Amino acid sequence: MLSRWTPPRYPFRPPRELEAEAQGTAPVHHPVVIVGAGMVGLTVALDLARHGIATVVIDDDDTVSIGSRAICLAKRTLEIYDRLGLGQRVLDKGVTWKVGKVFHGSALAYAFDLLPEAGHRMPAFVNLQQYYLEAWLVEACVESGLVDLRWKSRLVSLSREEDHVRLAVETPAGMYTMTADWLLACDGARSTVRAALDLPFVGKVFRDRFLIADVVLKGEVPFPSERWFWFDPPFHPGQSVLLHKQPDDMWRIDFQLGWEADPEEEKRPERVIPRIRAMLGEGIEFDLEWVSVYTFRCRRLERFVHDRVIFLGDSAHQVSPFGARGGNGGVQDADNLAWKLAAVLRGTAPPSLLGTYDAERIPAADENILNSTRATDFITPKTEAVRAYRDAVLQLARDHAFARRMVNSGRLSSPHCYAATPLSTPDVEAWAAGPPPGAPAIDAPVADGWLLERLGGRPVLVLFGAVPDPALPGLATLRLPADGVAAERYGALAGGAYLFRPDQHVAARFAAPTPEAVASALARLWGRVPAEGRITAA
Repeated sequence: MLSRWTPPRYPFRPPRELEAEAQGTAPVHHPVVIVGAGMVGLTVALDLARHGIATVVIDDDDTVSIGSRAICLAKRTLEIYDRLGLGQRVLDKGVTWKVGKVFHGSALAYAFDLLPEAGHRMPAFVNLQQYYLEAWLVEACVESGLVDLRWKSRLVSLSREEDHVRLAVETPAGMYTMTADWLLACDGARSTVRAALDLPFVGKVFRDRFLIADVVLKGEVPFPSERWFWFDPPFHPGQSVLLHKQPDDMWRIDFQLGWEADPEEEKRPERVIPRIRAMLGEGIEFDLEWVSVYTFRCRRLERFVHDRVIFLGDSAHQVSPFGARGGNGGVQDADNLAWKLAAVLRGTAPPSLLGTYDAERIPAADENILNSTRATDFITPKTEAVRAYRDAVLQLARDHAFARRMVNSGRLSSPHCYAATPLSTPDVEAWAAGPPPGAPAIDAPVADGWLLERLGGRPVLVLFGAVPDPALPGLATLRLPADGVAAERYGALAGGAYLFRPDQHVAARFAAPTPEAVASALARLWGRVPAEGRITAA
């Protein structure tokens, strides 16, 4: 399979630690070691590199992911990759879409538009095979000169000390040890790091199985670039099916199988091909590229920060694929952590800032798990009574808007608002509109580009109209007209201002900012305001 994609093979290069091991000298020390060179591990490595922080990334393989895997990149994730320098490449290669359709049987129940408003650089979603993105991330990491990618390097053991982590790594050239200030576990659902620390998941595994098939369709295709979801279609009665378009004439098809299905048996081509043929009909030729069977899991670690070991992505939390919340959630973990860890390593923020990764990303994971669980319960009814209710809702949705809100084929990924974060300064004035503190920035066209192109990587104060610049050290400013699209989207009047974090989330907003108020909000953003409210030194 995978006839249209030749996975790159990355060479193993003996690291200097092997020489130190042979000479019996002290282990080589690094600021950050990342376990796992998948989408999340490479993203956080690149983000740290953009902040000037060097990392070592170890992975027991020598290539990128096999199969399309996490294909749906949500708008917020696209904005993150744009900040990291990969946005346009994703847009150029990927399949852009914003319309979804839900079918009951063979009839359309309803359609929805995920981004009806114009004036955003990034679309609602782009579909792109995960292996393309990972290959581009590898290239960008290498080009940064700050990411030491070590392939065919398997974590064997680790121990946590008071001020560092010690790792033992196995390679084709032998074993070595190294130490790090911080270890980032990005090694997926079967995390070696999580197992080494004996950390259990909290949550549940659902009794259902789904088949994923990547299929290359030939000739004229009767499907648009939209998300189509069927409940009880005639070609797969009693179950559900999901369809997505990808680049290279490839399509992702998910078939619900039921709990009793044998995963190995269902992956055999003689089982998969008839299912696809029943869906497409006899007139469409296709090639089968990749097949996998998965089980819904909605669970997470109780905490993500364990002393100097921090978990991101699937190593920290797992959700069902419907809703595209797994990969997008992991990338947003990286977006949240990188600027904080960089500030701590530079000494411009206290180590306690890293505790806010738990405070912010655990509620985000819980939101994803809740939405994923609700979707799973709707897609896979547990009793005949629940199934009858679901089918009645789908029937009503054809003609009644109220019922459409009750249909759940996977609430699609959206960014989390850090409503309770200690890094935000609460509003003093009432705001009629605009994102509140903790919310992600909203893009808008500005002179010579886009607002989000001017934000990120460092704190930025956006001033609307003729408001004095507070001229604070370490704070960039951007002045926008008080009558433009950005001011309207932010509910900002002339003389107002928004303070943004390095990850483009709102830290504070002011109807009439003063240097003292902005300085206090900036200190809070960096985690230098304790519970009693006094501002402390870095």
